[in-house]
Amino acid sequence: MRVYADNAATTAMSQTAIDAMLPYFQTVYGNPSSLHSVGQEAKEALDAARATVAKCLGCEPREIIFTSGGSEADNQAILSAARYGARKNKKHIISTAFEHHAVLHTLQKLEREGFEVTYLDVKQGHTVSARQVAEAIRPDTCLVTVMYANNEIGSVLPIAQIGAICKEAGVPFHTDAVQAVGHLHINVKEQNIDMLSLSGHKFHGPKGVGALYVRRGFPLVNVIEGGAQERGKRAGTENMAGICGMAAALEESCRNMDKNMAHVAALRDKLINGLSQIPHSALNGDPHNRLPGNVSFCFEGIEGESLLLLLDAHGICASSGSACTSGSLDPSHVLLAIGRIHDVAHGSLRLSLSEYNTDEEIDHILKVVPEVVAYLRGISPVWRDLQTGKRQYIL
Repeated sequence: MRVYADNAATTAMSQTAIDAMLPYFQTVYGNPSSLHSVGQEAKEALDAARATVAKCLGCEPREIIFTSGGSEADNQAILSAARYGARKNKKHIISTAFEHHAVLHTLQKLEREGFEVTYLDVKQGHTVSARQVAEAIRPDTCLVTVMYANNEIGSVLPIAQIGAICKEAGVPFHTDAVQAVGHLHINVKEQNIDMLSLSGHKFHGPKGVGALYVRRGFPLVNVIEGGAQERGKRAGTENMAGICGMAAALEESCRNMDKNMAHVAALRDKLINGLSQIPHSALNGDPHNRLPGNVSFCFEGIEGESLLLLLDAHGICASSGSACTSGSLDPSHVLLAIGRIHDVAHGSLRLSLSEYNTDEEIDHILKVVPEVVAYLRGISPVWRDLQTGKRQYIL
């Protein structure tokens, strides 16, 4: 049996998305900026896709800017708020310690330019509170950027409360919602979100396309110069096939959201309950306010990279918090941020589910993971030291 449980990394494209894309490879191939009939046919499809995405987020179509993905959207949102703030002599930004690197690296770039960033602590409950945000806001704060849901440990943050605080304080609020869009109910107006980033391949759409919601009137700066596409805010001929596929996938996800959430959350809870029976293990992330499909565990006495390879040999596709694919032996910054020590953080496993997963697949995971963990512990000198008392158990 092959089980794909790495949906936080990317999802399989839905047939709905594929069908929506095909015309823009074959027949509706015009440039939407062209004035002739073939171009205007593409322009009509572009406008329809923009309206679809806007409806799913609860905003106006003109507030949607299409991008190459979530990382570009994050960069444009954060840099725009920073440049606008600097003109008013406001150079303080609030974020969290467990943001995606698309956010963290952009903030680090701004710090080198003289901005000050407050990274909110996430050890308490593996999340941040609205009160933390309120206490961190200063007169010179130009932006609060807090992710909607964490990509590694699944914690869903109190976005509506944070948005209300930012609105009252007059501080722009951006959220990286790449893991949340298509999986959780979102309304940017009701939640007082000024900017939101999303990526199509996280909800069964294509890779290489995303969007940035920007509240009407907020001054964006360009990160790509060139033509006048996207109201002059994002140059480059639009990826018509990608945009239409993403819009179709998002519409389908939102239409079926309640059903999908119930199905995926039931699988998640079954998986959490089963893996919790493994001795010296710990669930990462908020146990209650978490993504429907996220299961993140640390297992003491093993290495995450070895765990992944053996799971793959048993047909289970998963991921680890350890940065094994980057050539680094450092554990995930997210796990360190929530207080896991290095030795424990190295033994991490993330299983992320979608509505395509089945109960039988969960049974297979629950059979294989305990066996693999036991095998790895049996050959681990660290586990031997723990059992003999040379080291103290942490979990």
